[in-house]
Amino acid sequence: MFTGIVTEIGNILAVEDKGDRHITISCAMDPVKIAIGASIACSGVCLTVVDKGGVAGEGWFAVDVSGETVSRTAAEQWTVGAPLNLEPALKLGDELGGHIVTGHVDAVGEVVSIRPDGASLKFWISAPQELAPYIAAKGSITVNGVSLTVNEVADQPDGSCQFALNIIPHTAQVTTMGALKPGSKVNLEIDVLARYLKRMQSLAQQG
Repeated sequence: MFTGIVTEIGNILAVEDKGDRHITISCAMDPVKIAIGASIACSGVCLTVVDKGGVAGEGWFAVDVSGETVSRTAAEQWTVGAPLNLEPALKLGDELGGHIVTGHVDAVGEVVSIRPDGASLKFWISAPQELAPYIAAKGSITVNGVSLTVNEVADQPDGSCQFALNIIPHTAQVTTMGALKPGSKVNLEIDVLARYLKRMQSLAQQG
């Protein structure tokens, strides 16, 4: 379980093919405090630590990424040098500063446009048809592991939607959001509450 509050940006140091992709990621976290088997969200994808090393400030950890995970997430994030938003799993008693995030990517979206909006950046991101019913203005959504608030939603003729976000300078600086461009693919996770409400609505309609 995560909150969507990114603690740092890591970078992919190496990608090896060991049946699955064995990926080594740089981090500033103290490796002594990272447990083998711990969960770390990497740009919104919950992955399990299988190895670690280095020292605090110059650490690294390794994860295995299955073909299934690669096929359902933004492909460019699994290449050497790619930056990743990192967030360790939530611990009991931690502040829930964002919203409840599971680290299970629902779909891949695409950045449609980015333009200045005051000191912030206004993003429009497209979401596929299967996610559109779960995205609502003033609701929460996770983009590349970042907990964000939806400002506007524009439904499209094909059943998909586009939604707008305002990214403040701090968020652009401490996450990978500031490096995105129109055409960039992003990992999307809908609000878990929206998921259950949609299921309840579906069951009520069947009844």
